[in-house]
Order: sequence, then structure tokens, then C-alpha cells
Amino acid sequence: MQGILGPISGYLSDLGPSVVLPVLITIFGLILGLRLGKSFRAGVTIGIGFIGINLVIGLLGGQVAPAATAMAQGLGVNLDIVDVGWPSSAAIAFGSSIGAMIIPLGLVVNVVLLVTGLTRTFDIDLWNYWHSALIGALVGAMTGSYLLGLLSAAVHLALILALGDLTAPIVQKYFQLPEISFPHGTSAPYGLLAIPMNWMFDRIPGLNRVDATPEAIQRRFGLFGESLMMGLVLGLLIGVFGYGFDDPAEDAKAILTLAISLAAAMFLLPRMVAILMEGLMPISEAARGFVQKRFPGRTFYIGLDSAVAVGQPSVIATSLLLVPVTLLIAVALAPAGNRVLPLVDLATIPFIVAVMVPIFRGNIVRSVIGGGLLIGAGLFIATWIAPTFTKVAVASGFALEDGQATISSLVDGANPLTGVFYAAARLGTPGVLVVAAVCLAAVLAVRQVMARRDRAAAAAAEEGAG
Repeated sequence: MQGILGPISGYLSDLGPSVVLPVLITIFGLILGLRLGKSFRAGVTIGIGFIGINLVIGLLGGQVAPAATAMAQGLGVNLDIVDVGWPSSAAIAFGSSIGAMIIPLGLVVNVVLLVTGLTRTFDIDLWNYWHSALIGALVGAMTGSYLLGLLSAAVHLALILALGDLTAPIVQKYFQLPEISFPHGTSAPYGLLAIPMNWMFDRIPGLNRVDATPEAIQRRFGLFGESLMMGLVLGLLIGVFGYGFDDPAEDAKAILTLAISLAAAMFLLPRMVAILMEGLMPISEAARGFVQKRFPGRTFYIGLDSAVAVGQPSVIATSLLLVPVTLLIAVALAPAGNRVLPLVDLATIPFIVAVMVPIFRGNIVRSVIGGGLLIGAGLFIATWIAPTFTKVAVASGFALEDGQATISSLVDGANPLTGVFYAAARLGTPGVLVVAAVCLAAVLAVRQVMARRDRAAAAAAEEGAG
């Protein structure tokens, strides 16, 4: 079976979401009753939106990574574990033995949970199943058991769907995305941890009165509070910290280029997301009608990549601020045991904070503090798993570059759930089974939370009607 499905998963990985999603969206639209032309146009438009988002994220990475490298060199830090980034992590995950099975496994898990009512999310973002494949591959490598790796991947998929359900109402309200959830392996776990952090921030004197939403910043700072101007200023600051002025002419050129690039990212990302949403709306409306007709009284969400949220001003502003913060944290934690140099995945910090930001109500100060704390803790996880991560990478056919003895990543190497599953795998079969049981209990708990929300909403509607 692996021999058949492995090449298929590898091919889908090579195609990427920009190609895979339009095909899936077209098929999904036809199932929902849309005409072929309308479904196909929606799928292609969504693909174009993803290409636009990835181009802007690529622009960020191409400009931020050199500044980050220069900053690390200027600080004289020697962090020997290289952050190879999510593209390499995804390729490693799909290239593993678990990756060969992850798409059919994910579909089975999703359908079973939908039929039994344990999730409301139908996750059409099949390409991002790689997050669960990576978890399974790490567990399999640590325990030596393919079945335990497969079980871990399945349980991780179920938990991510539950977290998508849990945060869906907040995500839908903040980003104005009806019937959408983010069962995204990068974003969802951080969103869960942001809930108690926000409760804590509400009770810290001074911090609980800071209004740092983009709207409040623009009111206070006028022109310099606009999103593109924030990008420009942040680019200048990152550039100055990174490059300095050892060579005034060349460094000034690099700093100004970085500043304009980040201003462009702040300006362009919302427009790329708007293109993606243009394609998504007909699908969302058709899905709503399909569910109301065939499953009266039930609510379903369409599970998507959190890329649809990265263009929101609070998300991108938080992410840009976290670039130098993450580097400084990595350096500060080196004496305590961190060995990971954040590099390639600095451009994907928007995905880490995408669900945190709405939970923090768009407050950039809270989002930076919360993001910094969690990323800082995650650097120890990324350091901890690096030997096994490298082992899985080599087994998957990943070629280490010269000088790369050990590799890891910020996405998903530093992810809290990666740490949980890896810790379980180190305890062997009992540890994996205990974590699996806890995760399934969490899925049931989320179902109860959603039921209570439904009852509260129904009571409020009835009271309003009365």
C-alpha cells in the first residue's frame, strides 16, 4: 500500500496547495451543487490567491533572512542547528513512510468524526496534512514502530480538527469568515495556548488597559499608523539592527530595500487574501445551503489554511515585530540550551500567530508578548527534537547541505504539540497510548463546549425573539 500511495503523496507535495486546492475546490463545489463553470472559476481564483500570498511571503523571506543572518553574525552567536523552514519540513514529512498514508488516513479520520458529530470541520486543505505526517514520522522514528507513528498522526489530525472547531467562532467573527475554521497544524495549537494567556493578560494591571489594535495605533499616530507605513518603519528598524552601517553605501541600500519590501508586504497581503476570498465565497454559500437542506439543525465549517488570515494588519504587524524579537530571544536563550538559529521560517511567523491574534482581540502588544513567550519555549522543543528530525529527514531522502550536521525548524519543530508527542514517544508505547487517550478526551471535551455554545446561542435568540 505504501508503495502505491507514496508516489501519489509525493506528487501532491510537489504540486503544492496552489495547484491541489483549485482541483479540490472544483470537485467540492460540484458536490455542493454548483455549476461546473462556477466551481472551476472559484477553484482557480483560490489558487491565484494562494500564489499571490506565497509570492508576498517569499518576498518577506528573501528580505528578512539575510537581515537575520547579519544580525546573528553581528551578535557573535553560534547556533549550530539550522532552521530549514516549512518547505523542507513538508517535503520531509511527505517523503516519510507515514507521509505515504497521510492523505487517505486524514480523509478517513475527518469523515468518521463528521459522521459521528465529533467535529464540524470538513478540512479541504489536504496538503497541510503534512503537519500530522511529521508528528507520526517523529514518533515512528523514536519508538521504532510504524503503527504507533500512524496512530499518532491520526490522533493529531483529530485534535487539530477539534481545535479548529474550538476557535472557529472567534476566527469567523474577527476575520469576517463565515463557516470557516483553521484546522492548521501550525496555527491551531498556539491558538489554544493563547486562550489562558489572554485571560492572564486581562488581569495584569497596566497591560489590561493598553489598546494596541491597528485602528487605535492609526488614530494615535496618523499616517505612521497605517499598515504600509508600519511595514516601512519596521523594515528600517530590522535593517538597522541587522546590517548596521559598516559599509554605509551597501548597508543603506540593503536597509532601504528591506523597508520598502516590508511596506509592500503589508500593502499587498490583504489584497491577495481578498482575491482568495472572492473565490471562496461561492463555495461557502453553497456549503451553507447544502448543509441546511440535508442536515437541518447541524452546523459545518470549511477547514482552510490559515493563509487566508495572514494579510490582516494585526497579524502581519505582529509577525514583523516578532522577527527581531525571535532572533534576540534565540540569542538570549543560547546559554540556557537553545541551539536553533531561526532563519527560513521567520517569514512564516504570520502562520504561528494567525489564531492567536483574534484571541488577543487584535492587540499587537499582547500578540507580540504571547508570541515571543511561546516561540521562545518552542526553540527548546526544536533543539530537543533536532537529532530525530535530522534522522527522519535523511531517511526521507533529504540532502543535508555542507556544514549541516543537525537540522530542525520553527514550523513545526518548535510547535507545542510536537513537544507533547515527542515526549510521549520517548516513553515508548505507554506514553504514546496515554497521549492518544488524552487527545481523544480533548476532542470529546471540545464537542461539549460547542454544544454549550449552541444552547447559549439558541437561548439568546429565543429571548431576542420574545
